[in-house]
Amino acid sequence: MVLLSTACKQKSNGQSVSEAQENSTKEESTLYQSSVFTEPSGFTGGIEGPAVDANGILYVVNFEKQGTIGQVDAVGNASLFVTLPEGSIGNGIRFNSAGDMFIADYTMHNVLKVDMDTKEISVYAHNDELNQPNDIAIMDNDIIFASDPDWANSKGQIWRVKEGTFTLLEGDMGTTNGIEVSPDNKTLYVNESVQRNIWAYDLSPEGEISNKRLLTKFEDFGMDGMRTDADGNLYVTRHGKGTVAKISTTTGEILEEIPLTGKKASNIAFGGEEGTQAFITLQDNGNVETFTVESPGRAFQMIKERKE
Repeated sequence: MVLLSTACKQKSNGQSVSEAQENSTKEESTLYQSSVFTEPSGFTGGIEGPAVDANGILYVVNFEKQGTIGQVDAVGNASLFVTLPEGSIGNGIRFNSAGDMFIADYTMHNVLKVDMDTKEISVYAHNDELNQPNDIAIMDNDIIFASDPDWANSKGQIWRVKEGTFTLLEGDMGTTNGIEVSPDNKTLYVNESVQRNIWAYDLSPEGEISNKRLLTKFEDFGMDGMRTDADGNLYVTRHGKGTVAKISTTTGEILEEIPLTGKKASNIAFGGEEGTQAFITLQDNGNVETFTVESPGRAFQMIKERKE
């Protein structure tokens, strides 16, 4: 009777405790282990802007040639989605609450809008005063933020894009690049690639920023794109170092640093079935790598909540 009782305790939903522990260990061992997702050299050295739509499709700029947007399926097959208007080259990509795609068009000083059903491309906002709209972030209420680096002079700015209009939020910064919003939409994060700073701002529902403070500073290598997960952690691509740093937005501490195959990591997005699959664009390899994390990305969680 004792043996039978013990055996019963060892079974749960048809799985023994030892089997469950083994599976848990396997899952933990695969976390943060990067692998190649798309074929090398499928994208140009300007590969950037990964973003995942409501259907789980990954979009990345500069597929095969500059001025295009590629789409990647769940197993890493890439194909052409759209070609941008003549002279336009994309960088950051984001989706709004209606599912429209927004693209930072750095050569023409635009944020472009793509109707996902018709593939019609229009200029959502334009301003010649920008150096180059680079990475973009978006609040749950569809207010967009754009970083605006001046690489030649190691300077930069931050802009808000609302109802088709650019509004300067802060000028005379370092080389602004990665930009992201917290899961509660109350904090905006902006990094300066050359100066290696990551700044945090209080963010109002209207998209106003205040209370600027330094979250963390790196002593070496550059930074590019950033994304938050649903828990508020910040994932930062370390351009030149070939890693992604997972940072606590409470303490600024590096919680994990994930090595990649390539060195020139340009940006990151989250997708997959549970939103826990990270996709990283590599400019030296011209492709996308992937690894898994514990918590879904903030953008994925936002899309999921809208669908429900």
